Amino acid sequence: MDPVVSVAGGQIVGASRAGVNAFLGIPYAAPAVGADRYRAPQPVVPWTGRRDATRHGPTPAQTPYPDPMSTVLPSSVTPGDDYLNVSVWAPVAGEDLPVMVWLPGGAFVRGANSIATYDGSAFARDGVVMVGVNYRLGAPGFAVLDGAPTNLGLRDQIAALTWVRDNIAAFGGNPDNVTLFGESAGAMSVATLMASPAADSLFHRAIVQSGGATAACTLDDARLVSAELAALLGVPATAEAFGALDPGAVLDAQTALALAIQADPDPERWGASVLRGGLGIMSLFPVIDGEVVPGVPQVGIAAGAAAGMPLLVGTTTEEFRLFLASASLLEALTADMLPLLAERYGWPADAVATYTANRPDAPAGDIAAAILTDAAFRAPATALATAQAAAGGAVHSYEFAWPTPVNNLGACHALELGFVFDTLDHSSGLVGENPPRELAVEMHRAWVAFARDRDPGWGTWTPQEPTVMTFDLDSQPVRGPRTDELALWV
Repeated sequence: MDPVVSVAGGQIVGASRAGVNAFLGIPYAAPAVGADRYRAPQPVVPWTGRRDATRHGPTPAQTPYPDPMSTVLPSSVTPGDDYLNVSVWAPVAGEDLPVMVWLPGGAFVRGANSIATYDGSAFARDGVVMVGVNYRLGAPGFAVLDGAPTNLGLRDQIAALTWVRDNIAAFGGNPDNVTLFGESAGAMSVATLMASPAADSLFHRAIVQSGGATAACTLDDARLVSAELAALLGVPATAEAFGALDPGAVLDAQTALALAIQADPDPERWGASVLRGGLGIMSLFPVIDGEVVPGVPQVGIAAGAAAGMPLLVGTTTEEFRLFLASASLLEALTADMLPLLAERYGWPADAVATYTANRPDAPAGDIAAAILTDAAFRAPATALATAQAAAGGAVHSYEFAWPTPVNNLGACHALELGFVFDTLDHSSGLVGENPPRELAVEMHRAWVAFARDRDPGWGTWTPQEPTVMTFDLDSQPVRGPRTDELALWV
């Protein structure tokens, strides 16, 4: 018999397979379309009868990844009104189970809970109720427009967490044992919500994969970007004007905007906090509004905003290879270009010399990838770990070091996802045809243990004893890998 659950709005009918119940595409808020696309999330609209929840729902407006990144990173684009939805995977039987809530990444302009890599069946198989969240992306989620609330994407995430608090017991989950986890923009969202009063008590543990707590820009700088976006669209920067636009036109303008920022990273035009917080990759992301985001999340966390909250944080070893490869720069960069990049992006004075000395036979593209990995990912993750450890939270750190055989990408950004979810069969574009399945078992088990027991299975990280679990064919804890390089940034 198909499983039936009552939630806010009415009854839903899911599907059961191999001891796992799946309920997909459940609305946690009313459809945010038309003018409502730029308004705060509203309560779910009730339905009559039993709502089918056997298929994923619509996705927030977005485009697929462009070539060549599309060959390794999957997209899920499904138009529809009910895109503010969650998907839930739960064991067939059980109560008071640990809950994990997933925020997908995608530079705040892409991502969906319907991507097959994010299937939560393995978590449910192992006694966890897992929830995947869709939230507004791009301009609807993060533009600063007159007449619109700020940070609508974060407000959606908070609305989804509130839905979890109020409804997850019906699936066997414990609302007082919620782990919020995410990767890339999703990880930055987790860190931001750690410091947000609006999310207080809605989650109790945090996992930050390839992200930090500095992705926030000032209101004034965000207005510069939104004004440029409005100019591209030929409308004023108001909620009313944007709400009347076709979402596809907004997507096209977002793409043009991102390319313009990357081509001309001028702080006078875009705002220094946009270029710094966006890592040179993102143009629309959380804004310091004094409400949902009171200040730079890193500062709030250091001051105890999430005091005592257990944190699991880490990166892949070669994050930035994905971005350089997609721009055809890994092979194109030469040693002569490295000092120019250092000057343009403000690298520490000794960065090129230190990283080159540690890799005497490496081509310039590899050296640039290592420097950019630390600048954009490893240093922010370490700063977050330092802040949360100082605030009394038990911090566990990891690094994913296994290199994919695909396209010379190495241990690149997003590579760990199929291992964390134990969904390697859905991740072959990035992991290749014969990935080490025992590594997926090991890493997935650690994430489950952290959600269940607050302990992933290795010692805590502190600035004095920086233990980092390195996941590879021979996984082992390492004390402070590459400390001379990291010291340049922190």
